[in-house]
Amino acid sequence: MSYCCGASMIGFIGSFRKQSIMVHKVPLLYCPVCHDVQVHPAVKEEFELVVEYAREDRVREVTLRDTITPEMIDEWKEYGISFQDSEDIEPILREQIDHSLDLLRVSKVLNDKEWGEELKNRLRVLTDQLKKLDKQKEESK
Repeated sequence: MSYCCGASMIGFIGSFRKQSIMVHKVPLLYCPVCHDVQVHPAVKEEFELVVEYAREDRVREVTLRDTITPEMIDEWKEYGISFQDSEDIEPILREQIDHSLDLLRVSKVLNDKEWGEELKNRLRVLTDQLKKLDKQKEESK
């Protein structure tokens, strides 16, 4: 599982730029709190090879995978990461909040105040994002 800001990151498929080369259809990890984005560990080596070949061929844009199957997404989910495979982020935010609450309980049992504060901050940010999303849904009705 990939962690950032005290809890897990969200997986999704997107585009990622490295060494002035834009790579599309890349499984990525995203932190909803600090907005850090990383290439998913399951495809990191493949991603690096594609970037290297593109640089050698002087290509500015490439696609990592022509097709992404549900089996691939299931495999990437095995890393224990929430994976956003639709436009609706609300279930992911709720899952992240639940996960953070579980970890907050663990931090209290371990008496780890620093981790607990990181988790509380993460919960504040996730809750604010959920409120904004709810507000947007209300306004669009």
